[in-house]
Amino acid sequence: MSGTALAVVVVVVFLLALYLLHRYGDLRKQQRMVLLGTLLSWYLCFLIVFILPLDVSTTIYKQCLLDNAHHPTPVTRANHPNQTNDNVSVYPTVRLLLPFMQSYARAGAFSRVGKMKTALIENAIYYGTYLLIFISLLIYVAVHPKWKLSWRELQTIGITAANTWGLFLLVLLLGYGLVEIPRSYWRSSSQSYLLAKTYFKAAKMANEKVEAEENLADVMEDVAGIHESVRYNHSLRKCVDTILTKVITAVQRHNQTQVQWSILLDEAFHLEDVAKSQSSSVRYFIHSLPSTHHQGWIHRFLYSPTVEWYWECVFRQSFYRLLAVVLCLLSAAVVWSECTFFSTHPVLSLFAVFVHLAEKQHNYICIEMVCFVSILFLCVCVYSTVFRIRFFNYYYLVPHHQTDAYSLQFSGMLFCRLTPPLCLNFLGLIHMDSAISHQDRIQTSYTSIMGSMSVLYFISDGFYIYYPMLVLLLCFATFYSLGSRCLNLLGFHQYITDNDMTSDLVDEGKELIRRVKTRRDGEMEEQQRSLLQDNSSDEDSGSRRSTGGRYLSLSPSRSGIFDDV
Repeated sequence: MSGTALAVVVVVVFLLALYLLHRYGDLRKQQRMVLLGTLLSWYLCFLIVFILPLDVSTTIYKQCLLDNAHHPTPVTRANHPNQTNDNVSVYPTVRLLLPFMQSYARAGAFSRVGKMKTALIENAIYYGTYLLIFISLLIYVAVHPKWKLSWRELQTIGITAANTWGLFLLVLLLGYGLVEIPRSYWRSSSQSYLLAKTYFKAAKMANEKVEAEENLADVMEDVAGIHESVRYNHSLRKCVDTILTKVITAVQRHNQTQVQWSILLDEAFHLEDVAKSQSSSVRYFIHSLPSTHHQGWIHRFLYSPTVEWYWECVFRQSFYRLLAVVLCLLSAAVVWSECTFFSTHPVLSLFAVFVHLAEKQHNYICIEMVCFVSILFLCVCVYSTVFRIRFFNYYYLVPHHQTDAYSLQFSGMLFCRLTPPLCLNFLGLIHMDSAISHQDRIQTSYTSIMGSMSVLYFISDGFYIYYPMLVLLLCFATFYSLGSRCLNLLGFHQYITDNDMTSDLVDEGKELIRRVKTRRDGEMEEQQRSLLQDNSSDEDSGSRRSTGGRYLSLSPSRSGIFDDV
């Protein structure tokens, strides 16, 4: 890849991160430091998808030059700038900064000093666990008779302590994403499934909406009582003013439920229109109700009703099922490679086989493409799960600018903790990590910065090899929806097709959607009647007799009236 192409990739990835931040966050109202930290973390984690394949191909090219130093070959390679060093070196800074900013945003103190003190205490407790792991590994290395501590080994121990927790979480999210992403596309090809699930979500969202409204009313009542009891000349009046300006939790939750409810209504109406259009002989998509979200003229021009009918009723199902099959094959390749990448003779990892074949043919473009597709799929499985998961109301990424600062920073922190072990795991899958391949080869720039796990043999030859095999068990658990069934037993209702509670919620959601649709139809009819009455009154009052004995009408024609309606 040339320098120009790399520059274009860097700009495109930045725009992608900025678009996602605009979709989930509020660029106008949220704090600049929160937006900057989140944007930086998302951008660096997305950029590694393009940078790491270049690092791998460059390393293989250098190894080829070294192997053929005395026997020159006609292998040519376009030079490109190596930005892996700059990209990886920022991760520690972001990983240290985001937790502090996250604690600062949720601190309950009224002054900046108090918030900083609270954030320092919380992070001291949190990073104490990392320090404990580091000290344990340091003692293990110090008492070993064959090892001598050096700065490089201390750096490796620190990186190992930081990546151990990330690898635990990585396997959990990867096991979920490898099954759920292909299955979600396969199920999305069925309109009946989507409509039933939308009814289910509408029933749950209606309950959350009522709870949010009641909670907001209670909070406002309490705040009003405090506002009346603490007068303006009171010493605590400044704190009360701070509370009045920061009653954000209840307000944000109320706004989130309102926006999500509106989105669910539009989605349900659209799916019902799709079901009607499939049984219609007219190849023209008809919307029963106008959407509450404005669409630009470009979307209306390209996505005409005829194009929409062909996509929703003809091509969508086949395309989604084909995509699900391709993703399922990639998931199977990842699971097989995760369970066999420790075997170097013979090479069983599929990704390592493809890379080695391309290396023998000196096809560096093929190496970059294989690495790009592989790590892109891994990142999609992991990162999309981060966007989907929800920890009650503390962490929840809500689109349409409804995500709070805490959730944005928490997502950035998760990305920064998941990306380093994800990259090391990928390098192990293609046997580019000496701790896995046990070969005397030139290391990638990423491995040279993050260090090799060969210093700690019980981790490099044990934990880092056999722990990723648990992804197979997690895939089986996700396939049979064991997690959803456990949550359902605990009272957190999940959509399970063979569950009676799910059927009841689907029926409840269907009835709610029907009521809302009936009410909107009545409102539209009322607006049409009022518009007709207004135009009729304008026509009666606007017509007057002229001096020549003729009537001059100041109102528009009847055809114009009905065209407006």
